[in-house]
Amino acid sequence: MIFDNINYIIYTDGACIGNPGKGGWAAIIIEPTGEREIVGYEKSTTNNRMELKAVIEALKEIEVNSQISLFSDSKYVIDGITKWIKNWKINDWKTTNKKEIKNLDLWMDLDKLTSKFKITWNWVKAHSTNEYNNKVDRLARNEAEKIS
Repeated sequence: MIFDNINYIIYTDGACIGNPGKGGWAAIIIEPTGEREIVGYEKSTTNNRMELKAVIEALKEIEVNSQISLFSDSKYVIDGITKWIKNWKINDWKTTNKKEIKNLDLWMDLDKLTSKFKITWNWVKAHSTNEYNNKVDRLARNEAEKIS
């Protein structure tokens, strides 16, 4: 891992069995001293909520003002935070069609958290050759599968 001007590298993923259905989220937080995993689940949720939750929970673990390189296989998360959120905020958290955005509570949480860091957002292809993306995918799916 290369840490030039980066304090943390984070991989996140969400999973859902049924959509909506049983969901799990996971993050791997990599720092120069090692790596750690955080996971969680919800009994009834959607895949997009779990993708967002993984990012939010990972950022809650990070020291304020840190430089972060964050990887997600969710276009919803990456495009939402890098492209769509600016206009959502201008339009009072509404889409260009004046509709409520989905998962507003989580987008507002993520917006507050991201202001505390310098984050480089990276999209990574799901179920490909990226070791950490595959690992975080398994962790999230395992969390969803725990729910009876």
